Amino acid sequence: MSEIIIKVSGLQKSYKENHVLKDVSFTIEKGSIFALLGSNGAGKTTVIKILSTLLKADSGSAVINGFDVATNSGNVRECISLTGQFVAVDEVLTGRENLMLIGQLKRLPNLKNTINEWLSFSRLEDAANKKVSTYSGGMRRRLDITMSLMGNPEVLFLDEPTTGLDPQNRIAMWDLVKDLAKAGTTVFLTTQYLEEAEYLADTIAILHEGKIIAEGTTKYLKEIMPERGIRLIFDSEIKANTAIKLLTENGISADSIEQNFPSLEDVFLTLIDEKKERNQYEKIQ
Repeated sequence: MSEIIIKVSGLQKSYKENHVLKDVSFTIEKGSIFALLGSNGAGKTTVIKILSTLLKADSGSAVINGFDVATNSGNVRECISLTGQFVAVDEVLTGRENLMLIGQLKRLPNLKNTINEWLSFSRLEDAANKKVSTYSGGMRRRLDITMSLMGNPEVLFLDEPTTGLDPQNRIAMWDLVKDLAKAGTTVFLTTQYLEEAEYLADTIAILHEGKIIAEGTTKYLKEIMPERGIRLIFDSEIKANTAIKLLTENGISADSIEQNFPSLEDVFLTLIDEKKERNQYEKIQ
């Protein structure tokens, strides 16, 4: 059986009159990539702040690697790391010096060799001795994540890690995240990019109006959509232009049939729209 490394139950959080999290619950398997999807202001960053001990929930519970986030925050911090929405690197220092600083703060052994290994992992060897102020956005983000990984945390929180990156750097970041999971790190990812979640995540949860309205694999989320169809593929343009009504009459058979699943974007928008309609109906009643 898969080991559960994060278990969240009934999280609630309000900022004055703004009830951001109303009832958030989910579990995450060890070594997996979990993506939390949601619109701007849905509460994704609030969830991460609570799980990374930066913010206290009003109610509910969260357990990471067997430690309660509220009562054992010190133990939780020892096994997690966080990369926020904004890159946190020192631009005056070189890439190597940034890593050296973090390594010294964490009192890591064999620091010189460790830094060389991380520079190789993040594909920054050629820029290691250049000031970070000369780095591109993608290079800075890779350095930022690498600094978070020093000390080999069991859980890495990535809060919208590819925001602002160009397509090439975004794909490079995806590969980096995949490599992390293969090495055994559990990755908790928040994102607004549906294709990012679809490509990376083993499990996706959709956060809307303070609650998780759907959770599962990409395949599962697509299968729960009420309206699907099939796509008929023909081996000639003549057949393709023949109406479905004429198929039986003329004895024309499809050369192959495949299920036509909706895109993840269709799933996301449909679930949110259904939730809005249900809430509006309940208010009327």
